[in-house]
Amino acid sequence: NDLRRIIADADMLAVIPSKRSRKVPIPHDTVLYKTRNRIERCFNKLKHFRRFATRFDRRAVHFLAFIHLAAAMLWMR
Repeated sequence: NDLRRIIADADMLAVIPSKRSRKVPIPHDTVLYKTRNRIERCFNKLKHFRRFATRFDRRAVHFLAFIHLAAAMLWMR
């Protein structure tokens, strides 16, 4: 509840589903939660590449090129 209050005070929408054991379930946007979860999982997979996680590249163009390369490598798995 505290986290939901902090999110609401920042004028954001909480997409956190309530626990199954909660007596009164809190409604949430399931589609938005699934999309957010998919994006977070993608970033976690990209962080396995050391070059991405530590951002070795000085120029943004080179960094973006590596993101494209890493995403293609993940997609081909």
